[in-house]
Amino acid sequence: MKQMTMFAQRVCSLLGGAFFAGAFAFTVLATSPAALAFTFTTIDVPGAAWTYAFGINNRGQIVGTFTDFPGIGYHGFLLDKGSFTVIDPPGATGGTEAGGINELGQIVGEFVDASGQHGFLLDKGSFITIDVPGATATLADTINNRGQIVGFYLDLSGTEHGFLLDEGIFATIDVPGATLTLAFGINELGQIVGGFADAGGASHGFLLAEETFTTIDVPGATSTGAFGINNRGQISGFYSDVSGGQHGFLLDKGSFGTIDIPGAIRTDANGINNRGQIVGGFTDSGGAFHGFLATP
Repeated sequence: MKQMTMFAQRVCSLLGGAFFAGAFAFTVLATSPAALAFTFTTIDVPGAAWTYAFGINNRGQIVGTFTDFPGIGYHGFLLDKGSFTVIDPPGATGGTEAGGINELGQIVGEFVDASGQHGFLLDKGSFITIDVPGATATLADTINNRGQIVGFYLDLSGTEHGFLLDEGIFATIDVPGATLTLAFGINELGQIVGGFADAGGASHGFLLAEETFTTIDVPGATSTGAFGINNRGQISGFYSDVSGGQHGFLLDKGSFGTIDIPGAIRTDANGINNRGQIVGGFTDSGGAFHGFLATP
């Protein structure tokens, strides 16, 4: 990428280092991930320097971010039936990312203006700013059909915490013993996925369901982050291996599968819908960054 987006900054703070097992509750166990078969479609905003897809709903509408040439400013986008729409909240000066979309067409994300970094909700053409009380920065990642929103915020010390916004009330999400927690995905059942760093600096994914945290570690990986969850309980994300490569994954009924775009040198899997379609981004052999849609 020609610049580091807000999403890239938080992922870089999360995905790195080795693991320790059994942080709390129970750890998801599986055999070594095998490659999964998908039909891949590349997503490139016309004229953009790079494109990255974050979220997809059950209607197939996709949201994400792209960068203008020469890679200075970045904006959110909605891709609906082959047509791209640019998303920028009024007053945004430092970039916009659209992170998630539900079946009502409500979109959440984050933007930077003269006063700092904020989350947003775009509903029927109107933007609503989302700021966790007392936070120095807020990022909204995903919204479900119940209007529940998850994301993360920075406190006065610069520490990241996940949050759930439900009917106007914020609840903090902190994995016990973690030094940072980031919430990325939520389904209709209120199950939440994300990533955290433990006291030793190791990075893991997590599932929060019925007030119980479950650690998610891809077998053999050096770091794992969980980014999307659908109503079937399928979880998408990406992980780093011992050679430094980055791959997408799908966790389905306790089994991990790897998602790699053919010919790509890096694949990131993000949002997943109830049909099992996954969106994300990949780096091609020439170093260019693109979004993708993976269809089972």
